Amino acid sequence: MDSFKRCPAVSVVICTYNRADLLEKTLMSLLELEDLALAEIIVVDNRSTDHTAATIKKFSVAHGQDIHLRYHYEREQGLSAARNAGITLSRAEVIAFLDDDAIPCATWLQTIMSAFGNNPELTAMGGKIEPMFETERPGWLTGPLELPYTIIDLGKAVREYPVGLNPFGANMAMRKTAFAAVMFPLHLGRKGDILLSGEESWVFEQIRKNGGTIMYHPHMAVKHFVPATRLTKEWIMNRYYCQGISNAAQAVGLLGNVMLMAKTAAKVLYITVDSLLARTEGRKLLNRCRFESIRGTLDTLRNRKSESAAG
Repeated sequence: MDSFKRCPAVSVVICTYNRADLLEKTLMSLLELEDLALAEIIVVDNRSTDHTAATIKKFSVAHGQDIHLRYHYEREQGLSAARNAGITLSRAEVIAFLDDDAIPCATWLQTIMSAFGNNPELTAMGGKIEPMFETERPGWLTGPLELPYTIIDLGKAVREYPVGLNPFGANMAMRKTAFAAVMFPLHLGRKGDILLSGEESWVFEQIRKNGGTIMYHPHMAVKHFVPATRLTKEWIMNRYYCQGISNAAQAVGLLGNVMLMAKTAAKVLYITVDSLLARTEGRKLLNRCRFESIRGTLDTLRNRKSESAAG
């Protein structure tokens, strides 16, 4: 089904890039969702060069009678650009984002509709994200190192997200009105295989500044695939380095840069002390990753200064 006789209750946006086989599993999982007939599915293909388009067409032919599915090819590379395209195409008052390698639980969609329907003050929400490891989970992957792998479990109770923590892009939903003034920033977020980030945090920061409420709901749960290629110390350290680049990209103007340098100096002091006390493999790796984040920030600031002097 490619059109509604009435407005859908939720627009589910799935942005994808060169992961056709994983995307197919995600699309198949949607067929198990309760109240699927009330939602539209928008798949945004962000310049994939694999068989993504063919996979979506095959799925649409086989299951088009069971699902409201639309396909969009987004030429501008970048996750932020893809998400913004999905927002623009959406017709529902609530937009839910799902990764192309995530499997939602059966109550995922119903939970989203119920939460927004029963809470007029609710602006955004997210839920539990359980990892599906392609290979054995490394022993060092514990504590704060779980966050870069989008592993999140805030318990069995519905609650507001604590300060400093937001829903992850693999499993988040917002009212469309949240994007009336701002969209996902194009200078942040992944672009192809480049691991930049920060676009989601920026959007949630704007929501909080505008007085919005962000809620965690345990029944809005997904399982998220973690490939073996990411389960290495090299990958997680590169992920932190790119986070440092993202942090620097968000610093605007003299005041922004001064505040960033002050925060970075404080981090150096904290990490240096913590490194002296670290005993476990995970804790030692975490501090190495934190130093990589700082290196990414400083490299970006140096490059910015060099470009400014040259220009």
